[in-house]
Amino acid sequence: MEASLFDYELPEELIAQEPVEPRDASRLLVVHRDTGQLEHRHFYDLPDYLRAGDTLVLNDTRVSARRLFGRKPTGGQVELLLLRPVGDGRWQALVRPGRRLPEGSLILLDEAHTAQIEARLEGGVRLVRFIPPDDSWLQQMGQVPLPPYIHRALTDPERYQTVFAREPGSAAAPTAGLHFTPALLEKLKAQGVQIVRVTLHVSLDTFRPLQSEQVEEHKMHGEWFTVSPEAAEAINRATGRIVAVGTTCVRTLESAAVSQRRVQPITGETRLYITPGYEFQVVDALITNFHAPRTTVLVLVCAFAGRELILRAYQEAIRLRYRFLSFGDAMLIL
Repeated sequence: MEASLFDYELPEELIAQEPVEPRDASRLLVVHRDTGQLEHRHFYDLPDYLRAGDTLVLNDTRVSARRLFGRKPTGGQVELLLLRPVGDGRWQALVRPGRRLPEGSLILLDEAHTAQIEARLEGGVRLVRFIPPDDSWLQQMGQVPLPPYIHRALTDPERYQTVFAREPGSAAAPTAGLHFTPALLEKLKAQGVQIVRVTLHVSLDTFRPLQSEQVEEHKMHGEWFTVSPEAAEAINRATGRIVAVGTTCVRTLESAAVSQRRVQPITGETRLYITPGYEFQVVDALITNFHAPRTTVLVLVCAFAGRELILRAYQEAIRLRYRFLSFGDAMLIL
């Protein structure tokens, strides 16, 4: 398929620059796959669409990536975006300007800390070692890295974390989960909705645009995920619909699938790339944000609900001035 089939014109002013308050006050576009009907609601109306026996699957990853600024010994500025810790004071990282920093290059961070580039990895990623190797100071020194299309700093960095985030390891937030409040989750539980947590550590590859003109030729890099024995058991005994919160949960559940509506406990790396024609084994409904043009996440959503229906829903959202991308509004696809 041509990548241009997943293109659309996104007005820049619709890219949300800050989250709404409270979290569940965001708008919710409800898309009915069977009829093509579109409904305009708010996220706090979600309980109207879920029922007893449904299972809501959350990604409990926590953003642990950090943005650091340093300088080369010769004086030039360097920016590090730390993606994933790999142990012994080493991190996978994006480095700018990367081409001017070969293996062995030193980066001076402050009077007590230095980083060294040890290796080049695929996808432009570098392996960086901190000297001394203790990296516990990063939580205080590093900045939470917001997506590049967000130009305003957050007064509260926790607004770029879900209220159920607990497993550190992500380079970006699973943004569909940002709309939930503790009270909304309790309301869903009270009406008989089962809440299950899985983990997928989001890499920046999730948000990168398609790298080729043919959708199928795009290469997905790996993302680490876990479905615990307890989560697998809960999903496998589900009697109602399995509702994935975000494309990260879709990829986690489908990567763990062993048959229709059954998953296995598993920890590993997934490179699952879902494109139109994919046969979903586990996911019955999806909560997701509005995604950028020509991205793998938009391709996944189109695979789930049909390209024509999703692009029609997007045009309606643009017409009605919905907010797009990470801090934007949400869709519920039934």
